[in-house]
Amino acid sequence: MNAGDSIRSASVFRSFDEKLAKAFYVDWLGFHIDFEHRRHADAPLYIGLRLSQFSLHLSEHHGDCAPGGLAMIWTPSLEAWHADLLAKPYANNRPSLVEEPYGLCMTLSDPFFNRLRIVQSGSA
Repeated sequence: MNAGDSIRSASVFRSFDEKLAKAFYVDWLGFHIDFEHRRHADAPLYIGLRLSQFSLHLSEHHGDCAPGGLAMIWTPSLEAWHADLLAKPYANNRPSLVEEPYGLCMTLSDPFFNRLRIVQSGSA
């Protein structure tokens, strides 16, 4: 690989319920679905999500990962995103903005105990 090569990555979080996952990530947070995959009709779901430049995969396969992961996201518009989330009806999560040593951030917990820590880019 060369220094100028383009590299892509995606965090993988464990999920247990397609409907809860889509309500949290797609309906509330605004992720777009890149793909959905099942080996057969009764197989666990593996889904690829994207929000701007951030890619996230959710897997219902027990061997892929354990619940309780953490992914960091940097954004220049944290306060606007925070206000937008508070304006949407999602009963299970009302995030707050917190000033941490590394900058202004908001931490969201999904229905499967995974966390997204969103940090104001340029604040640290």
